[in-house]
This record gives sequence, C-alpha cells and structure tokens, in this order.
Amino acid sequence: MNASQIIIPAIAPDGSLYPVEKLQAHTGGLFHLAVSVFIFDGEHLLIQKRASSKYHCGGLWANSCCTHPHWDEALETAAHRRLTEELGIKVPVLAQRVVEYSADVGNGLHEHEKVTMYTGTADRSSLQIAPDPLEVEETRWITKDELHAEIARTPERFTPWFRIYAQRYPELKF
Repeated sequence: MNASQIIIPAIAPDGSLYPVEKLQAHTGGLFHLAVSVFIFDGEHLLIQKRASSKYHCGGLWANSCCTHPHWDEALETAAHRRLTEELGIKVPVLAQRVVEYSADVGNGLHEHEKVTMYTGTADRSSLQIAPDPLEVEETRWITKDELHAEIARTPERFTPWFRIYAQRYPELKF
C-alpha cells in the first residue's frame, strides 16, 4: 500500500480528528498524529537506517521506528504493528510523553506531528531483528554519547525528527 492510500488521523484546530490521506498530510503540512518508538538495551538505543526507496528521508538514520496510526487504530497498536512490519520484532512498549514538532522532510513534504513517544527494552544479544528491506536498510545499537557525536559531525545523515528529539531530550529520557 503506498502513502496516498493510507488514511491517518489529522487534527483540526478544535482538536477533533478527521481522516486524511497520509501523503496529503505531508504535502499540505497538516497537523496529524504519529508514533515514535525507542527500543533500549541499557544505555544503547536501537536505530534504523530508512530504506533509500522511502518517499521521504530515505537512507537517513532514525529512531527504532516511527509511524502514523491508521484511521481508528489505537496509538499503541500502531507502535506494535510498525515494530513488526519494519523490524520483525515484538517488544512491549510504554507511552512516555506526547510532543509536537514541525519539520521540512524534503521533496516538498512537511511534517507537523503530534507524536506519542514509546519506549521498550530488549536484550540486544538475543533480539532477532529481521528488517523489511523495503522499509529498513540497516540497524544498529548506539549510545547517547555516540549518537550526539555523530549528529554533530554529520547531521545530514539523520532524519529531521530524530535530530529534534536528540536536541530536546539529550539524555534520551522520554
């Protein structure tokens, strides 16, 4: 299913939700719901390099996974769905906070999102990650210090939202 076929919840000025095509939300910079997941093993965070074929931010590093809930899909359900679809993993997650951000993501697309951030823990020595190559090119574990050093050296290698999260929450505590 391509981005223009997925219906997601956009947020009206009065706070009510209405259905919109995912691609329309990004081309129009519409305020909409999203989910970001961060899987940790101690001080290490699982990050992914998005597939180059993605319609935006392809080939860039991001947090463990991100998604938009489908219309009428619970946020936590969306987080679990995407962990399975992108990384082939099942890890319990907990909602931590809700943040809003707005960023140009290239190719004439703009994200304005109300994001529920989820965290989970896993043992990287036994976690069997099976990335879908249409979604994820590569995964790796990184400490917060290594992450901040890499973002400082080569910010263009990271998605706009991941750079925003790292700047707002330098301790990676959500």
